[in-house]
Formats: sequence, structure tokens, C-alpha cells
Amino acid sequence: MKKKLLSLMVLFCSLTGYAQNTGKLNAPSDPNLKISRHIYGHFAEHLGRSIYGGFYVGEDNTKIPNTNGVRNDVVEALKTLKVPNLRWPGGCFADTYHWKDGIGPKDQRPTIVNSWWGGVTENNSFGTHDFLNMCELLGAEPYLAGNMATGLVQELSDWVQYVNFAGDSPMSKLRRENGRDKPWNVKFWGIGNEAWGCGGNMAPDYYANEYRKYATFVADWDNSGGLFRIASGANSADYNWTEVLMKNIPKNLIEGVALHHYSVIDWNKKGPTRGFSEEQYFKTMKSALFMEELINKHTAIMEKYDPQHKVALVVDEWGGWYDVEPGTNPGFLYQQNTMRDAMIAGATLNIFNNHCDRVKMANLAQAINVLQAVILTEDEKMLLTPTYHVMEMYNVHQDATFLPLELKSADFTFGNEKLPAVSGSASRDQQGVTHITLTNIDPKKSNQISIDVQGSKFKSVSGRILASKSIQDYNSFDNPNKIKPANFKGAKLRGNNLNVELPPFSVVVLELK
Repeated sequence: MKKKLLSLMVLFCSLTGYAQNTGKLNAPSDPNLKISRHIYGHFAEHLGRSIYGGFYVGEDNTKIPNTNGVRNDVVEALKTLKVPNLRWPGGCFADTYHWKDGIGPKDQRPTIVNSWWGGVTENNSFGTHDFLNMCELLGAEPYLAGNMATGLVQELSDWVQYVNFAGDSPMSKLRRENGRDKPWNVKFWGIGNEAWGCGGNMAPDYYANEYRKYATFVADWDNSGGLFRIASGANSADYNWTEVLMKNIPKNLIEGVALHHYSVIDWNKKGPTRGFSEEQYFKTMKSALFMEELINKHTAIMEKYDPQHKVALVVDEWGGWYDVEPGTNPGFLYQQNTMRDAMIAGATLNIFNNHCDRVKMANLAQAINVLQAVILTEDEKMLLTPTYHVMEMYNVHQDATFLPLELKSADFTFGNEKLPAVSGSASRDQQGVTHITLTNIDPKKSNQISIDVQGSKFKSVSGRILASKSIQDYNSFDNPNKIKPANFKGAKLRGNNLNVELPPFSVVVLELK
């Protein structure tokens, strides 16, 4: 009889286009293990219209409401997003940036050529004070990427003293002369960027030695031990890079190792931001889900040298990368943001959440008008992308207690290849509310999932969903609210089971009380 019922259920699911999944919500194995809010960080490089025209429109702009040149609409949107940290000024740009060019009277700052991104001339009107004061407006912690390739140790050491030292010193005196009395107390510092590539094309052994030298002088000035120094980490699956760094850098000189991985089909032929094929979508998601294997293998190496978990894995560049929008400057990396990007965001954040014992920080690339942006601007217009909405929905996990969620997913198939269609993660916040986030990347099939909640005394379930009619859909300046979260009624509690019906290519956040 049981076999007959099971056969009927399988037949029903196949006929109706549903795929069946199962899950189990477990009690926390470590009640002190939190999903760090810093996993939800962002990235603002001097690249294209990220800074100029994105964040910053200038103090004299009368058309766009701003605070000291920073767009008010952007500030409010990012505050709603609860952006925990913001990385600046790069990226590749960081290793050609000299911070003293961006301080003092703006009419006296030298102009520079951004040779990395478009060959444009910048006037340095957005510099250290502008960025750090903007972070205060956002309520976000700044993450400064230091110049290790073309900058000397003294330059980086002076920057730390300039922004962090409260006493009397040459750099704190200079800061006060430029209008800021109290230090900003910047915690997060990157020691170079992509040292294996645009940051100097270094070998791992050479970089490890250089890192040791620079990190020695990136020191807090009150001996509180409060700085968080992040080494330039591996390019995707370069496991040897992580091995060399973890082996050769003393643990008293490092708090984090970076990892960069983009969801890209082929670096020589990335595919369009819109009008992509089903095959291109599948390959993009395959690259995105490769993040799981990357984290498993890099953390296994870290575990060998750091079983106490003193060093964090910091995925400070991730996101989808496609060919730029037709007619735009190739060096500006401007791309539209579709429901495909919502799938990348939901699935990737689930991976990060589930590895929160080692992944303590991450930065989506990038915040505005570049790559997988959460905000797009066009003169006085601004819109929120599908990726923005996913990150806003998922911010319920920030600093919440991690709850292990076991999922057995149906397959999303293309040809002879397959990927798990459903991913998820879970947490319990300080008010005792449990949140489960689920992403179904299958563009055609709904997925039904039955989650055993282990006898938890939940009395109610509510939810929000991000979905649309087509995986190609996006928000435009003509229709900025085409895609936005809506109430979700596809979840039901029945005893110890939580039953959820996930539509195709959808992201859902559930709240259980």
C-alpha cells in the first residue's frame, strides 16, 4: 500500500510539473555560532559609474538631493538593506590609488587617469573623508583596500594612522587640518588586491613575504588588537595560493584570507545580460553553485593550519559577470540585473550562511552601476534591482544563530548535466523568531518541499517571495517596480512538517513563530 501511494505521489508530481524535495531543520550544534552580518557586505570601486554618478554626484548638484555630494536616495536604500560593510577604493584600482591624492581642499587635489577602468580622468573629489563620512551615513563599517603594488609600506602605515589615531602625530595632525578631529576607527584592512593578477602578478611565496612586511606596519595605535587584516586570497580554485598563505603567514599577522569567484560562463565569451539562452542560464548557475566546492576545499586547507578558526575566509568579490550592455563603455562593466541574478544571490547567500563557521565576511561586486549591482542610477533616476530585493529579504539572517538545514533537492537538468534545484539556510534571531530562506533555480518547474521541523512548537508561518513571469525579467527606469517582493502564502505547517511550494526561479523567506 505504501509503495502504491509513493508511486501515485511521484506520478502526480511528474504530471503537474512539481518536483519533490525533503528537508530537516536541526537544533543549533553550537548555540554561539552566528551568521555574521558582514557576509552581507558590498563593494564600491572607482570603476565606471560606481562612485561618480552612482554614490557621489558632487556637493554643487542641485538636481539630485544629496548630503555632502552623496545621493540621499542611495543612502536610504542602502540603510534599508542594512549594509554592514563597504569595500573601497578597489579592486584593481586600489593598487594604483595613493590616498593622499584624495584629501585636502578639493580644488587642490591632483587629477589621475583610471587606467584600469575606461581610461577616464578622475579629479579625486571623492576621497578618504568622503568615503568614511559616507559610511557613517550608511551605518556601515568601512573596509579599506590598501595599495601594496605601487605604494610603499610607509604610505599604508600612514593611512592607518591618519584614519585611526586619536592622539598627536603627523598624520592625526594632518587629519585635523583637513577638518576631522576624531578618528574613524577603521577595523577592516585589505593588504593588496588580487596579487596574483592586477595587484602585481606575484607568486604566492613572494606575496606571503610581502604581506608579512606590510601587515606588520598595519597596526592599531592603541594596542587594542582591533584591526582585521585581510590577505589577498586565491583566484577561484587556486588552492595552492591558500596553502602557501596559511602555511607561511604567522597567525598573529592575519585575521582573514580573501577569495574571489565570479559566476561567469567563459571569460572570453561571457554572454549577454539579457536575452540569454537556457544553456547560458544553466552554465551561469553551475558556476555560481561551484562556490560550495570552493569553500569546502579552501576551508579544508585553512583547517589544517588553523583548527582554532582564528582566520576567516573573506569572499570579498562575488557575483555574476556578463558582457556589458550594448552601447556602453566596455571598461565600465555596466550590466542589467535580471531574475537570473536573483537566483545567483539567493543560492550564494545560502552557501555562505551554511559555512558561517569559516566564512565571516563577503562583498557582492558591486553596489551601484557595476556588475551584479543592487542599485542602478541614470541622472536623477534610481532603481532597485532583483539582487537588491534578495539581499534585503535575506538580511533577517544577520548576526542570527545558525540553524543547520538539511535539504535533499530535486535536480535542475540541462542535457546530460544536473544541478540541485533548491538551496536553503536557516537561523534564529535574538527575538526567538526562526527564518528559513529558500531558492529554487529551476526556470520551469515548481518545487514542493517538506521540512521536518523536529517537533518545534511553531504556531504560525508567514513569508515573502521574489518571483516574476520570465527569468529574463528586470527592473528598468521605465518600469522600476516590475520585480519586487510580495507576500507568500505557499507555506503550511502541519504538525512537525513545514510544507512549501516554490514556484520556478523564485526566492522565498519564511518567518516561523
